[in-house]
Amino acid sequence: QVQLVESGGGLVQPGGSLRLSCAASGITFTRNTMGWYRQAPGKQRELVATITSGGSTNYADSVKGRFTISRDNAVTSVYLQMNSLKPEDTAVYLCNTKNIYTLRTYWGQGTQVTVSS
Repeated sequence: QVQLVESGGGLVQPGGSLRLSCAASGITFTRNTMGWYRQAPGKQRELVATITSGGSTNYADSVKGRFTISRDNAVTSVYLQMNSLKPEDTAVYLCNTKNIYTLRTYWGQGTQVTVSS
């Protein structure tokens, strides 16, 4: 059974930082690209960042230079370091995994990030 468990969300002031974590189980981690997506109320889900098993990264333009995605294959986890947070970053952040061979995709339950003064 595949499980993606996110943690680290919360309320932060504009300009602050948060670090999200996603612990994966039930997959062959090194065969999966990992990603973070977000969904704000009334908006479509959007890509935040992805990272391949080899460490290649991709970011949405809106977060480049502020967010950093990383992964630790030894503990099957992916992280999202978010700095210089803005109110428009407020959303539910969801962890995603996609197998590079089968393209099978799984989602976590999400963690709420609220940026507000």
